[in-house]
Amino acid sequence: MNSFHFDLTIDLLDIIIVAYLFYVLFILIKGTRAIQMFIGLFLLIIISFIAQWLNLNALNWILSSLKTVWVIAFVILFQPELRKALTQLGQNRILGMFLKVESSGTVTEIVRACQLIVQKGLGAIIVIERDVGLKNYIETGTRLDAKVTDELLLTIFTPSGPLHDGAVIIEKDRIIAAGCILPLSQNPRIGRALGTRHRAGLGLSEETDALVIIISEETGSISLAREGKLKRKLELNALRNELVAIIGLKSAETVPVT
Repeated sequence: MNSFHFDLTIDLLDIIIVAYLFYVLFILIKGTRAIQMFIGLFLLIIISFIAQWLNLNALNWILSSLKTVWVIAFVILFQPELRKALTQLGQNRILGMFLKVESSGTVTEIVRACQLIVQKGLGAIIVIERDVGLKNYIETGTRLDAKVTDELLLTIFTPSGPLHDGAVIIEKDRIIAAGCILPLSQNPRIGRALGTRHRAGLGLSEETDALVIIISEETGSISLAREGKLKRKLELNALRNELVAIIGLKSAETVPVT
């Protein structure tokens, strides 16, 4: 009897874990083009069970032959979603607490830089690395490894410079690279009014936990992309508050905004 209850508990735990994994996968791909692929793959699995149950030998043989490539096809079809899920799973929150302290000193310079960039009528993409490394994207740009200052950020995004078109990537209190290329978002729900900068910022925030500040050259509006979501038309104080809440700020540090 005890063995029966133990087996039942294990089976229930197994069902709960599988259901949770499917739920997480559904949340990740909801609203993306991958949802149709997921439905198609799910239907194939159901047809496979039906074929086995009804002893449809020909159909069952075809589906069984495809089983060897199902895993590979699944990885290929859902590569962005799986990468995002594994990235979130691998994030070390304890390490992130230490990174927040080291990154807190960059907030003042970043907000000041945004203020100057808006005043000059320039566009910009500023990426703040958090727990997930951005080496792949750093390698697409030019390495700088310079301390974060508002003057340097303004200089980088000045059109006469060679690096103004790409993104700046900041790690802790250092500008690691500039002129970096970011992945464009594949979310079909993004409005057509959003340009390449916003799509690139959203794309990176969908694949990593980075914070991406986007400044529109046309409108001068400031947006913040995080976890695949975009907060638009932020005032400087609102941007500062968002960065403080996410990254952290030393109690004695203030961000003057004029």
